[in-house]
Amino acid sequence: MKGRKKVKLPEDHAHDEELKEDGMEIEKRLMIRLRNSEGKEIENTIDLSDKTSVEDLTQILNKLLNNDEPQLFSFFFETYEIKKSLGEFLRKVTNFNSEKVFPITYHPQSLFFVRPITRMASSLEGHTDAILHLGFSPNGKHLASGSGDCTVRFWDINTETPIHTCKEHTNWVLTIAWSPDGEKLASAGMDNTIRIWNPVDGKSIGTEMSGHTKWITSLSWEPLHRTGECRQLVSGSKDGSVRIWDTFSGSVLYVMTSHTACVTKVLWGGENEIYTSSEDRTIKVWDPQGRLLRDLIGHGHWVNTIAVHTDFALRTGCYDEKQIEITDKEERKKKALERYLNLKGGTDERLVSGSDDCTLILWSPHTKKDPVFRMTGHQQPVNHLCFSPNSKYIISASFDKSLRLWDGFTGAFIATLRGHVGSVYQVAWAPDSRLVVSASKDTTMKVWDMKTRKLMFDLPGHSDEVYTVDWSPDGERVASGSKDRLLKIWRN
Repeated sequence: MKGRKKVKLPEDHAHDEELKEDGMEIEKRLMIRLRNSEGKEIENTIDLSDKTSVEDLTQILNKLLNNDEPQLFSFFFETYEIKKSLGEFLRKVTNFNSEKVFPITYHPQSLFFVRPITRMASSLEGHTDAILHLGFSPNGKHLASGSGDCTVRFWDINTETPIHTCKEHTNWVLTIAWSPDGEKLASAGMDNTIRIWNPVDGKSIGTEMSGHTKWITSLSWEPLHRTGECRQLVSGSKDGSVRIWDTFSGSVLYVMTSHTACVTKVLWGGENEIYTSSEDRTIKVWDPQGRLLRDLIGHGHWVNTIAVHTDFALRTGCYDEKQIEITDKEERKKKALERYLNLKGGTDERLVSGSDDCTLILWSPHTKKDPVFRMTGHQQPVNHLCFSPNSKYIISASFDKSLRLWDGFTGAFIATLRGHVGSVYQVAWAPDSRLVVSASKDTTMKVWDMKTRKLMFDLPGHSDEVYTVDWSPDGERVASGSKDRLLKIWRN
């Protein structure tokens, strides 16, 4: 057969012959074709034994790709992960035919491992009302929180103590957003205004930005790789409008008013398009000059949340797991663009949305108005979701007390994660994409292992509902905020 290649395995399978002589299990041979997550195939069809292990496959693939430094890979047949050997997935195949060529998809794995969080390192007092939102800075060196007590607080993550309290808001702080260069924090909430803060001294930068007539629900900064300076910010509000701001002058640049109900989430994508979701059941795509490019219509109820597969690169900008500081603006922009393109791959940005109609929809918003795939299974509204940092998975959280894991490329269902006894409010990925932490109404957090797709650790500690959670981009710690007014830091 043309293109068929018999590969000599790294290890000798002499024990197979012994099994045959004893009349025991006879090995099967099968032909596979390896392809990457975007469907690009390696030219050769490979003839292998069903005893071939994942380690053998990894060695073969590194050889075929001519990798100077060996890379780690995970292998999938459709949505089934091959964890030990090829014989594993053969047991899932009906009507096995040795002449059939099986497509095996490979995904590069992170070379650094995040240790699972297992204990509470500190419980930080300071807020006098529920903590509604918190987040680590892109370099993992700062932590900020917004609360119902009208303040934004900055916390020292090394000494695990409060350092700055910012008191200029006059009502609940609903949302915060770090600029991708890590030098500014934006906050907004029930007082209809946006403020920018300096995390080093905790002081306000410029004047308050006002214009929305109702509370602000979501903020998103322009990507670092577009201009290198994080100047513009987009906001969405209960008043149905979306506004683009110049944070240097504090003025509004564009006002977009096509939504007919509350805007639930805004997202400034890496392809320089802005995505907005709304309770009017639509998602809209805009250019940075405020022009409406297309409507994405598919949900039957409020759209609560959206995410793009490049989220992790957009959030962390020029910072990778080594957390090396880059001071030159052009170097930052170049590094951020390189990280974005690596994660984006050879395809357009993929968008996923979650709704009160209990479904998720996968979109290709740059090119298509129609849904790519509708993901069903949740029994109650989907209130949060996010792509894994390597974009291979989507995790969704619902009021039905469960999390669901989906394929980040096709939208296919993979697993349900059950364990919470209350609504799941928020989820966060470890930066190596191997672990997920979830926060729930049941006052607990739980750590889930993506390899076994099972509960790894139960983290009790809060005395009331846990509203918000984040995993630091360096993987060292997790922070959680609760209705009990406490911010807790968790470590290995």
